Amino acid sequence: MSAGMDVPPKVRLLLADDDRLILATLGQGLRTAGYAVTAVDSAQEALASAEQARFDLALLDIRMPGMSGIEAANQLRDRHGIDSLFLTAYGDEATVAQAVQGGALGYLVKPVDLHQLVPAVQAALARARDLKALQNVRIQLEHALAGGRLVSVAIGLLMERQRLGRDAAFQLLRNDARKQSRRIEDLAQELVAAAETLNRLGEGKDK
Repeated sequence: MSAGMDVPPKVRLLLADDDRLILATLGQGLRTAGYAVTAVDSAQEALASAEQARFDLALLDIRMPGMSGIEAANQLRDRHGIDSLFLTAYGDEATVAQAVQGGALGYLVKPVDLHQLVPAVQAALARARDLKALQNVRIQLEHALAGGRLVSVAIGLLMERQRLGRDAAFQLLRNDARKQSRRIEDLAQELVAAAETLNRLGEGKDK
């Protein structure tokens, strides 16, 4: 590769299992498959590792001493936005239900063959990307809705104070935003804040 070219970063996996043999075998296999792997033997160590580095996915044994993989998965997701794929020696329905409720992107029943693990990791990573994209869309929609509410309130204020119809009030707000080269939502927020300030001053005067 020529000098100066950007090398894409490796996908970083956090692997936690209290079985040292499984940890070593799967860790080495995933590294051979091209992933950067941090392998730890407890849920507590997994949480500590997440404080120190960024990970794209966690692979967690469900049953570990001290703290379960499901508990760890909840904290990894809530604190660091890391999704999890579970490893378990127990394929019963109750365990699977627990894994799903814990936000699992998938689960594999041990013993895990590397030929099943790598496709499962790839599928979980793709699912995690899809979920994050959906979350970003939801956040953008929430912001747009919030901005829309502010614009509606600002239009109502202009209708009341300028004695305008709704369309005329909107045109006034939009034209003023264009003149100032500002977003209409930002101008609406400013107008609403100013009205709230005036209302507070008026309430203080009446007391």
